[in-house]
Amino acid sequence: MPDPTVVSAFLTESHVALAGRITAYTAHEIASLPEPADDTAARAQARDLVARLGRAGWFASIGELDLRAACLVRETLAGASPLADAMFALQALGTVPILLAGHAPLKERWLPAVLAGRAIAAFAMTEPEAGSDAAAIATTARRDGTGYVLRGTKTFISNAGIADFYTVFASTDQGKGHKGISAFVVAADTPGLKFVRPLVLSAPHPLGEIAFEDCRVPASDRLGAEGEGYKLGLATLDRLRATVAAAACGMAARALQEALAHATRRRQFGHTLGEFQLIQEKLARMATDLTAARLLTYRAAWEKDRGADRVTLEAAMAKAFATEAAQRIVDDAVQILGGRGVLASHPVDRLYRAVRALRIYEGTTEIQQLIVAGHLLKRAGEGGAA
Repeated sequence: MPDPTVVSAFLTESHVALAGRITAYTAHEIASLPEPADDTAARAQARDLVARLGRAGWFASIGELDLRAACLVRETLAGASPLADAMFALQALGTVPILLAGHAPLKERWLPAVLAGRAIAAFAMTEPEAGSDAAAIATTARRDGTGYVLRGTKTFISNAGIADFYTVFASTDQGKGHKGISAFVVAADTPGLKFVRPLVLSAPHPLGEIAFEDCRVPASDRLGAEGEGYKLGLATLDRLRATVAAAACGMAARALQEALAHATRRRQFGHTLGEFQLIQEKLARMATDLTAARLLTYRAAWEKDRGADRVTLEAAMAKAFATEAAQRIVDDAVQILGGRGVLASHPVDRLYRAVRALRIYEGTTEIQQLIVAGHLLKRAGEGGAA
């Protein structure tokens, strides 16, 4: 975990203390875990990580909706184990919609198990033809008596096949576009919910495809009113997007640490690598980009924690900058380490394979840039300052 004093203006004393605890825990319990050899091993380790983090109480910030705490946890976990970070993120993504909807029975059923690491959550929005354009969701939820019948396919779903429940977005009125999308909590053992197949990434991550084949869900498991699902999904992503930026910062910080260690040890042509100005330029840029990314990240989290209704602009800036900067930083670290940086056993190679996905999920960089530009143009049109 990088020095919390860099972003201390956005933290309370309790957050600084939490940063110290999660750093110590991660070093002792997570950092030494081996990278899974294949998808089967990744799924087993994912379950183990959820149980470990739950027993240690690290999911508490999800239930408390403490965004800065969640950012601190993700930043620290991501530098040691991208898979541990992913499992923390998915516990939040699948559960926060329940909290935001204020659904007491579902909260009572699932939240204690999620926080304790006894249940694994998933967020099922993406479809074969609905990625960035979430309004194009084709999965349907047809009203049938006291419940709904779900039909359709979801793909690129993290925790597919290992989740205990899925927060699912489906159309209850296709004629209304995004205003006809509703959200449901579907237990994994519900008849008609099928795990179709795993989707294997270059970095260990339990990803896959699920299908709903006349899957019956009681109306009591709908989150909010019909047609409120799209808004609920966007509100969830708006709240949690800054934590993706935090994960990027964690990966970048670990890459910078590895690069600095190598630059001070490795000697070439009678000098350490760190004595060469081209290496110094890389290190300086890496450190500056990381600091800027962290400031943007914790500003967004601070704004939300202090009561801002939405932090769409702040979170979009943080995610776009932090994930792109992390990609550059990790790539520079590989270059500084040379051949060692592309060995599968090296932490920097592990980061190199993991960091790329951050620029895509929960809103691509291009979507974030459109969000930022949209805000700027709207302000300009209203005569406001940029």
